Amino acid sequence: MKRVQGNPDVALIECTNPIRKKWRIRWDVTTDESGTTSYMEEEFNHQPSVEEIKSIISGWIDEQTRNAILSGFSYEGNTVWLSIENQTNYERDYNKARLGLPGSLPVTFKFGSDEKPVYRIFETIGDIEEFYQGYTSHIKKIQLAGWNAKDAIDLELYRVD
Repeated sequence: MKRVQGNPDVALIECTNPIRKKWRIRWDVTTDESGTTSYMEEEFNHQPSVEEIKSIISGWIDEQTRNAILSGFSYEGNTVWLSIENQTNYERDYNKARLGLPGSLPVTFKFGSDEKPVYRIFETIGDIEEFYQGYTSHIKKIQLAGWNAKDAIDLELYRVD
């Protein structure tokens, strides 16, 4: 699977070499402001079934969704990496603070990058709750967008008579 540039009217499914039975499917066809069109493309050594096409495109959407969750959130202008480990740590510390457990606040989280780290100290339940609600809202929004994108896959466009 790769992103390639090409014609904006590219066929979404095409037999590119009938002798070798090479087929290609394409999706996420986009044209930028300069007029350059690009799209994702996957090659098969057989005519792909509708189930294979859906699986490939859905897998790509899942990967885009994971990446958007991981690196698409910022807090106070700083990138927040939402790896599963970080999400677990943030939620644990939020829950400890919410329950008022001794020593739960203040808590420090590292944002930004390894090259430009930003250490944010959360001293009140209000501070950490705002952060928690922000990143969980981000995750829910991105997940919903991913689900909607998968639901919007029009497999009729990939049917070959």
